[in-house]
Amino acid sequence: MQKAIAVGIDKFKKNLLAYQLDELKNLAKGLNIDVIKTFSQEHRLGTPALKIGKGKAEEIQAYIQETPVTYVIFNDELTSTQIRNLEAVFDCAVIDRTLLILDIFAKRAKTKEAMLQVEIAQLNYLKPRLSALRASFEQQQGGIGQKGPGEKKLELDRRKIDRELKTLNRQLDAIVRVRKTNRKTRSEGRIRNVAIVGYTNSGKSTLLNTLTNISLSTQKQSVSAKDQLFATLETSTRRIEIKDRKPFTLTDTIGFISQLPHELIESFKSTLEEITEADLLLHVIDFSHPYYLDQIVTTNQVLDELGVDDIETLYVFNKIDLTDAILPHAFKPAIKVSLKEDTNIDNLVDHIHQLLFKDDTIAIYAIPQTRGDIIHLLNENAHVLDTTYENNTVRIKAKVDPVLKRQLKAYEV
Repeated sequence: MQKAIAVGIDKFKKNLLAYQLDELKNLAKGLNIDVIKTFSQEHRLGTPALKIGKGKAEEIQAYIQETPVTYVIFNDELTSTQIRNLEAVFDCAVIDRTLLILDIFAKRAKTKEAMLQVEIAQLNYLKPRLSALRASFEQQQGGIGQKGPGEKKLELDRRKIDRELKTLNRQLDAIVRVRKTNRKTRSEGRIRNVAIVGYTNSGKSTLLNTLTNISLSTQKQSVSAKDQLFATLETSTRRIEIKDRKPFTLTDTIGFISQLPHELIESFKSTLEEITEADLLLHVIDFSHPYYLDQIVTTNQVLDELGVDDIETLYVFNKIDLTDAILPHAFKPAIKVSLKEDTNIDNLVDHIHQLLFKDDTIAIYAIPQTRGDIIHLLNENAHVLDTTYENNTVRIKAKVDPVLKRQLKAYEV
């Protein structure tokens, strides 16, 4: 593993820096980088030229002379000038949290869409920093920032990057149009959609797999659910059919993280539109994490940035097998589960259906047997409770949504 030191700028109102640095270590580990030492300094003691104070820079320089490292990683975004000045002092590559996250996304991207989104985000990050990063990248062999666009981007000036961005955005738009068409088809079928959101590594993909496994649907393909930050970047949707219940679709989205790079939010907005068009959000929380409340705040901040402020949310406090904590009163409706131990899953399904179909009402319809299209419409889009045949008429008792109820008013008994 390559070795690095981490530098934390303490600008938090409470003692969050240790948590931030631990998270930075885990991010680095995802790129096979071992953080062997951490340094920190209060934000007010830093200088515009170095981000940190001159004395702290000299302290880090002395350590590097005794213990050579490949990278110095800052837990805050750096400007082009700061990177150039710091590399002159340390004589090694200096990167920030944003570039680290971008490189992890590049490493984990598997689909054409995700690869395009990451490449666009990387170019938008690199564009204002070309002069500072050029020398740093040239002395690396397959290092940070070279996954995805890689070294070829260092040969591009800003005008060429602008042209490259236009080309990539056109390719991404073509993929997005297809996905929007598929999403429109789903919505026209009147099936409700539930989107899973939450901090990275909270159990989002595990939740999708858990409900997929108990579903009657033949679509049983699991998604990656590794114990690591940003295990998956692709949006995955599954049809969930529980016996004697109305079906719905369940969509897993990318996890959020504190200080999620703006470049990533912008480039992944087309993917995250799945969240904005959901009928219900499942906000998954790692209840065992000491800073789970801050992770909730971070997730809600990203949702606000996406314009998600009017979709009902069910807070799913996961990993109760690791904690005895009491549910906080500030987040309702809420439920405690252990996805690993399959604890309280039936209750979770009950909560989802109660919230998702709370506007549905029971109605009885008398439909001529010749109107197979109406019978099919009810079977596909309503929760059918009873069906009887009387002469040439089919009587159906079903729980229907307000739109379908208005549409079938003429057949209602």
